[in-house]
Amino acid sequence: MSYLVDTNVLLRLINSRDSQYPQAQNAINRLLQQGIELNIVPQNLFEFWVVATRPANVNGLGLTVEEATHEMTLLKQLFAIKASSPSVLTVWEDLVIKYQVKGKQGHDARLVAAMITYKISHLLTFNVDDFTRFSEIVAISPQTIQPK
Repeated sequence: MSYLVDTNVLLRLINSRDSQYPQAQNAINRLLQQGIELNIVPQNLFEFWVVATRPANVNGLGLTVEEATHEMTLLKQLFAIKASSPSVLTVWEDLVIKYQVKGKQGHDARLVAAMITYKISHLLTFNVDDFTRFSEIVAISPQTIQPK
């Protein structure tokens, strides 16, 4: 079994002031202890950068370029990175048509397309409801992963 770690988990994992930081940290630690492969895709890093470097007064973390670079380096060391593949586009197109995906939810569909392409069965996300339509994957909230 393998998981894709959603960007919202990555952002909380590096922000100890966030109320969901303990749940993100616990979930990652427990899954790693269980020997579960944890993955990210380039899209996660793009999204991470946008939020991490956006000012705090507009729902970002307000990190400097240097701080964001440091945090991304740590994330790339902690998680396996699945490189972009041209087949993700084909799978994504099929998904957005099949599930009638519109607007910003197209980003979620792209994560699911990468999961299907790389045979990643589970998604660790704080936004489980955003992924319930996709029968091809299982979305799991960090809150449901029990501490040791």
